[in-house]
Amino acid sequence: MKEATISERPLAGRTVLVTRAREQAAEFAGALEAFGARVVFCPTIEIVAPESYAPLDEAAENVHGYDWLIFTSANAVEHFLRRLEALSKDVAELDELRVCAVGEATANRLAGARVHVDVVPEESRAEGVCAALEAYAGGREGLRGLRFLFPRAAAGRDFIPRALEGAGARVDVVTAYRTVSPETTDRAKAGALLVGGGIDCVTFTSPSTVHNFAQLFDARDLAPLLAGVRVACIGETTARAAAEHNLRADILPREQTARALARAVADYFRKGAG
Repeated sequence: MKEATISERPLAGRTVLVTRAREQAAEFAGALEAFGARVVFCPTIEIVAPESYAPLDEAAENVHGYDWLIFTSANAVEHFLRRLEALSKDVAELDELRVCAVGEATANRLAGARVHVDVVPEESRAEGVCAALEAYAGGREGLRGLRFLFPRAAAGRDFIPRALEGAGARVDVVTAYRTVSPETTDRAKAGALLVGGGIDCVTFTSPSTVHNFAQLFDARDLAPLLAGVRVACIGETTARAAAEHNLRADILPREQTARALARAVADYFRKGAG
């Protein structure tokens, strides 16, 4: 009986610190709790509008001038669709474009808005996205001359636009939203638990969550603060950000989604690690 419980709820008795934006963390926290975890929130980022919607609005107004739309997050989808609505444009106007959605959550958000999706890369890393687009186009040469619209966060990795432009495509990167440090946090509670050894695992879902966490605790080197705490990163880019603060990613899922990260945390502790 005990073995079955451990297998089904491997995080029972474990406390997981979630640094994701609170409004984005419900599904992730729910998945962790389903595995038996106690979830403590300490959001280090907040999703807000860009400083100006002008570039995004201009791109949306001229969406028929593009061949492709690339969305690498549900946040980008949400803000892009809001601007379409604000401009009195119908999502049906996207029917003539090819759409690439990175990650299950992104594809589901598009499907919920009745936007078709042509490509969902098997690998969520930027390299995998470019490989999927190249394969869909019939090879690198097939990308030449195509125009891509890429709404994303204000600060994002440039691998995708550089790689596509290197193949002869044109890529317009526009800011759809920003990630900022939240005005209020649960720093005191999280800090007390960390000092008292009450946290088993901390999860980071973007480089911003890592850097803002370090800023929140005024610690360039996070290793002393997180001594004995397992570090879970959603992907290699986030893991590299963690390394900048002297942290090693103990848990790294193959797929860059919150659901996959929750499963990876559960699998890690199911094996008796930590």
